Amino acid sequence: MNTSDFITLLAEHQDKSLLFEYAPGMLAGTNYHITEVKHITVDSVDCGAGTDFWKETIIQLWESPDELGKSQYMSTYKALGILRKVGKMKSYEMDAVAKIEYGNAMFHTAQLHIVDFEIKNDQLILKLTVNPTDCKAKEACGITENNATEAGSCAPGSGCC
Repeated sequence: MNTSDFITLLAEHQDKSLLFEYAPGMLAGTNYHITEVKHITVDSVDCGAGTDFWKETIIQLWESPDELGKSQYMSTYKALGILRKVGKMKSYEMDAVAKIEYGNAMFHTAQLHIVDFEIKNDQLILKLTVNPTDCKAKEACGITENNATEAGSCAPGSGCC
């Protein structure tokens, strides 16, 4: 989901509580806060010497230990207010991929992709997932879908990696 779609989704559901499902059936706690919004530029070179460039918007969540047992989630209205305030200070790249950075004692900190959402009663539940790493230079390295997991398919001296 890009930043524009994310902000539009929040604007369309301002009357709901905002929940983040970071793994199936696992929700960020009611004590989460939006602690940082990052405007990231990625300028990369892959193992096949290919270059790439893109932008991301990273919204960081943090669970306050002082608010354990809090009864209500942050409202979508409040989250949208935070994001709009940030947007006035530093403009968003609206086509940038929006990600949620989150972790807790049971889940490693990760930048999670927003892959879906669900409206359930008075809640907007954002479905998140970790995208696995991947070789972007499969063709240059001679990797096909059939041998991508075979040992040695990207071995030292193979011209890849």
